[in-house]
Amino acid sequence: MFNQNTDLDLSLRGLLEGETDITANSANFSALLFHSLERLNWVGFYWLKSGELVLGAFQGKPACVRIPLGKGVCGTAALTQQMQVVPDVHAFPGHIACDADSRSELVIPIFDQGALVGVLDIDSPIPNRFDDDTVSLVSKLTRIWTDHQFSV
Repeated sequence: MFNQNTDLDLSLRGLLEGETDITANSANFSALLFHSLERLNWVGFYWLKSGELVLGAFQGKPACVRIPLGKGVCGTAALTQQMQVVPDVHAFPGHIACDADSRSELVIPIFDQGALVGVLDIDSPIPNRFDDDTVSLVSKLTRIWTDHQFSV
């Protein structure tokens, strides 16, 4: 029987094995999530550079290239250094509509030795897409990715 949690864990570990390049690993992680989780329209990274978030590897339509800290869901997650689970992005103050089809969003801050280095951003065209099970799974996978990426 398919166990999404275990299978994605194993798939991610396999993709990361022996690879240290952050671009390769973030691209593969984005692709794994985009093609494994249902009802998503964008998955990718924004990296903290010179006080703003800059687009990194992603899957989906072209995206906003730069996001100021504190602006939109990604900028808020970066500024507060807290995960953001937004059931309806249209109700989020200051939402940045990179893709008008996005309706809900999950953003997880990425840390290296306690310092914020970026965020993982996941969008869905479905309102309230990110239930507790999905948030838990993506959080776990992000920890695996981060532990591998920043321990090598």
